[in-house]
Amino acid sequence: MYLARKIIDGVPHFFIRESYWDGNHFLSRELFDLGTRPGEHIIYPGGNAFYIDPDIEDHLETHGVNLQTDDLEDIFWPFLKPRIQHALEHFRHRGRRSPQKQAPPASAKTDLPVHNFDKRRLHYLKFGRMEQGYLWLMPEKVFDILRHKSRDELEQQFMQMEWQLNPREYKAYAYVIFDLNRFFSQSFAASKPQFLGQTDIDAYFDAEICKLNSDAVFWAGMPTDGWLHDYLTRYLFLFYDYDFAPRSWVEDYIRNFINSRRGHQFPSQNATVSMKDASTIFDETENALEKMSRQELSRIFRRRARELHPDKGGEQEKFVELTRAYDSLLRTKKGRS
Repeated sequence: MYLARKIIDGVPHFFIRESYWDGNHFLSRELFDLGTRPGEHIIYPGGNAFYIDPDIEDHLETHGVNLQTDDLEDIFWPFLKPRIQHALEHFRHRGRRSPQKQAPPASAKTDLPVHNFDKRRLHYLKFGRMEQGYLWLMPEKVFDILRHKSRDELEQQFMQMEWQLNPREYKAYAYVIFDLNRFFSQSFAASKPQFLGQTDIDAYFDAEICKLNSDAVFWAGMPTDGWLHDYLTRYLFLFYDYDFAPRSWVEDYIRNFINSRRGHQFPSQNATVSMKDASTIFDETENALEKMSRQELSRIFRRRARELHPDKGGEQEKFVELTRAYDSLLRTKKGRS
């Protein structure tokens, strides 16, 4: 059983869901709609005491849910009054037994592999390393927290873990989890992607996110409709709405040194697209593009990307042109929110 969050008409809604084995995959089912204000289901009798509306427990039991002592407390903890959270935090885990892993149904396959995309995400979120060489040396036990869960539960779990990321890490995180490093031969590609040609990185990212979107093994029975799934659109934002962390003067010096001494020319990161060409590919007037903020430009980009994406019948060349124009325009709008 887990807490799920979904944006509906721009407003966060919350649900209690659980994963279950359907004979082929772990799927998810909705148990209770908590609405937009889950805290309204918490009752405060006085002092620092609280309990969850008994109707919720009764409802879950009618659905065959075998509740453990702390299950509901864990789900509602984020919505407790801050004063009570502060008062009880020190005592919260006292006397608790170590959380027991829920045993999968006897009919479930226990040897289902963990998807490599999930492994890369967990590795970065736990260790913060861009270099993924150590990933394949990790014991499989490290990935046990990803087993016997539906794709929906895994994505909700990763969304919570990703909230700890600093915005400076967003683009690097997306670069790592889609394993874009493997497309480049430069020795620094794993740790210094800002040295690489951004147009090339963008093109590889677009291809990889589309590939994952159509990966039936990854979705493991979760329904998809052909469009980019909501659980992947957040990576578009992390990748395109943010830049790699600024390079230090030392990194710039190293880059210039390599260029001048080895005769190796890095692909240009500053290739520009004329406003006229950008106007054509974005289907917007030049004046409108000039006045747009970064956020407005990003919204227009996402709309056009859906229209021009090859998976939606668009042309690969047009899609790449759109990405290149977007990157060029963003550089002219630094500091404009």
